[in-house]
Amino acid sequence: MSVKLSISLTDEQDAFARSLVKSGQYSSMSSVVQQGLELLRRKTEAETVETEALRELLESRLKGLTISAIQMESRVDAMITRKRSRGMK
Repeated sequence: MSVKLSISLTDEQDAFARSLVKSGQYSSMSSVVQQGLELLRRKTEAETVETEALRELLESRLKGLTISAIQMESRVDAMITRKRSRGMK
């Protein structure tokens, strides 16, 4: 099923879309708009997945083991000492 609707484009958008049709990349202005909406849908879905993954990561980190700044500094110093003793600077 298709839906007919009227849209407004800027002069620049119209010129770009018409150039895509004229060059043969798309068969019609409708095809250009449909492809643009499909790309926007995919982008939106990908952003939703990424946001959820980040949210889950943050939640797992917040629930995980935490250490004090002093403990972290001590661990970092020990790691640097180990690396230097192995000849890695």
